Amino acid sequence: MKRFRPLRISQIVRDQHADVPSIGPESFIYPYFVMDGCGVKEEISTMEGVFRFSIDTLLTDIAELLSFGINKVLLFGVIPQEEKDERGSAAYKSDNIISRAVKAIKAKFPQVIVFTDVCLCEYTSHGHCGLLCDCDVDNDSTLPLLAEMAYQHALAGADFVAPSAMMDGQVEAIRQRLDKEGLTRTKVLAYSAKYASSYYGPFRDAADSAPSFGDRKTYQMDFRTKDQGLEEIAADIAEGADWIMVKPALAYLDIVCRAHQMYPEYPMVTYQVSGEYSMLKNGAKQGYFDEKKIFFESLVAMRRAGADYIISYYAKDFFKQ
Repeated sequence: MKRFRPLRISQIVRDQHADVPSIGPESFIYPYFVMDGCGVKEEISTMEGVFRFSIDTLLTDIAELLSFGINKVLLFGVIPQEEKDERGSAAYKSDNIISRAVKAIKAKFPQVIVFTDVCLCEYTSHGHCGLLCDCDVDNDSTLPLLAEMAYQHALAGADFVAPSAMMDGQVEAIRQRLDKEGLTRTKVLAYSAKYASSYYGPFRDAADSAPSFGDRKTYQMDFRTKDQGLEEIAADIAEGADWIMVKPALAYLDIVCRAHQMYPEYPMVTYQVSGEYSMLKNGAKQGYFDEKKIFFESLVAMRRAGADYIISYYAKDFFKQ
């Protein structure tokens, strides 16, 4: 009989043997929803404690974020329906909402590392992630628009652009455009293995980005596969990705682990998405479990699987007393 219980005899002993004893603020990327206006801070009904911000209130919130030691943010744009069109033009015009937010953040908090989401779904009238052709998204005609969007964000000062549209060749198109414009310092965080998941529901409410017809299964990955995600990651690395991502997190930790083992030299990011966040938040609110403990357990699982960084709406709450 081999005895394992001595490894768990006290908190001190358990801490000594823990592979992930704690999670520090440097591991988190905090997502923000940004919109036009002044003095705006709107709570999202399906995501308790998460808000849409105008740029001025965004800066106030980032000051609080920095007080917890978190210095990385991911920005999503939210625009009125009347400003959307079939091409998502508002995403890549020179004065787009994200570029203005990036400039404001860098002017006030130059130490903040800014990631920007690069996808058309928040800006198209139909809610899909690219240009339509015969009621489906056309891959190749979408690529120049994603590249232009990334270029505008990089020009504004973004440290990372993060293409999430799941178009084949999107990383290469963006990298080539940035390099051509001399923006070689801007890095690419690739949403490499992004699955067509039901966990995204609350996000689509937050960003007003639900597709007006159909779904995204022709471009986001089938969650029943186990190797396609690794192939997608390999392709993004070959196209010039600097960091890689698996999204969502908890249901895909097998992919996180395998990708981390295959590509340990590439920083691995996973996204605790809106549905995961709201599920745990609401479960704790109903008294099913302790909020702090359940989030800690889930976040540790991500780090244990190999995630170097976690995008999480709970990042601030994690460090609140």
